[in-house]
Amino acid sequence: MIKKFLKWFFRPTTRYGWGLILIVGIVIGTLLWNGLNWSMDRTNTLEFCISCHEMNDYAYAEYKESVHFTNASGVRAICSDCHVPKEFFPKLLRKIRATNELFHHLAGTIDTSEKYEQHRLAMAERVWESMEASDSHECRNCHSYESMNFHEQRRRSAEKMQEAIEKGEETCIDCHKGIAHKNPLADEEDVTNQQVWFISPAGKDRLR
Repeated sequence: MIKKFLKWFFRPTTRYGWGLILIVGIVIGTLLWNGLNWSMDRTNTLEFCISCHEMNDYAYAEYKESVHFTNASGVRAICSDCHVPKEFFPKLLRKIRATNELFHHLAGTIDTSEKYEQHRLAMAERVWESMEASDSHECRNCHSYESMNFHEQRRRSAEKMQEAIEKGEETCIDCHKGIAHKNPLADEEDVTNQQVWFISPAGKDRLR
């Protein structure tokens, strides 16, 4: 049996042995797989996300004022932590969809502050819709009700959190819009009903 396999493995085709073809295929496949993983990891970095001026000048500038960038615990959530799934195939799908963002970068869709503001609501609604569909999956990678110490939270915050647990109908983004970027509905909604993080002048986290 082994001899038959070895005979087939090294039997030449018209030009090359099947074994050689298989080995070359494995090497090429390994290189392509590692290249794919390297590319996805590279495009998940903060440096890559803000490499275009649209993100650096507008989205990143707002994010730097948020608790996800600077906080008392020193834990930082970067763009990919909130916008890209960690699981391989959902992450791959998100990367494929992101090619649409490259088109808009080249087309200059949001290359000025005026254009950015014009499209802010539409961009936010796409993100909110995606997060609602996944039950705020990326939020839950870091936050969980089970790990929360409600005694350390402000009374109103603790009440709202525990109410959400009991009802089980809401997802994180329903209440926590405007966490890392400006909420385009802030002028239209009663934002006192939303828990919005900001960095106080003293550098400490606060809820307002």
